[in-house]
Amino acid sequence: MLKIIMAVSGIVLVGFLFAHMAGNLKIFVGQESFDHYAHWLREIGEPALPPVWALWIMRVGLLVSVIAHIVSAAVLTVRARKARPVRYAHRPKVQGSYAARTMRWGGVIVFLFIIWHLLDMTTGTVHPEFDPAKPYANVISAFAPERWYVTAFYVLAILAIGFHLRHGIFSAVRTLGQQSARGERIAKTIALVLSVILVAGFLSVPFAVLTGLVS
Repeated sequence: MLKIIMAVSGIVLVGFLFAHMAGNLKIFVGQESFDHYAHWLREIGEPALPPVWALWIMRVGLLVSVIAHIVSAAVLTVRARKARPVRYAHRPKVQGSYAARTMRWGGVIVFLFIIWHLLDMTTGTVHPEFDPAKPYANVISAFAPERWYVTAFYVLAILAIGFHLRHGIFSAVRTLGQQSARGERIAKTIALVLSVILVAGFLSVPFAVLTGLVS
């Protein structure tokens, strides 16, 4: 059951990431388009819902998915350790991809990044030039050369998400029932392609700002 919760919550988060990436890429269309998109997010559901309510409902849903994903992973990890309490001195190395071996640390990096990103681009707590009325300008100033450490952390986190996603999509497909050899090959290919698209899409924004393509 925990594996299913982990898989389903992961799928929800992947869907959010691709939607978020698509929204970020609007910055290449221009300031007016990007600002309109950012303000539209706050108006979803009107007049049936008050302003920003729909956005907060989505945020709560995402928070629940993140918590469910982390808790499921933690419990499964503890269970795996208890099932093998004795560490063998000469135990052979477990075969697996680099992504699989770095899932744990990658998850920690992503979690810390989510906290920073919210404080930086949602509340503006750690963003000295943050202005909620100017989303486009916030992105430009967030990745300014003098804030190189923010860009470096962003790149590290996106790469961690890419590795996490590559292994996570494949694991989710297996958990949900696909275990044939052909199906696994297809799942690995899809996971790799989606991961590359996601990483390239997210990283294109800070690199465009640093190179002056977007200013």
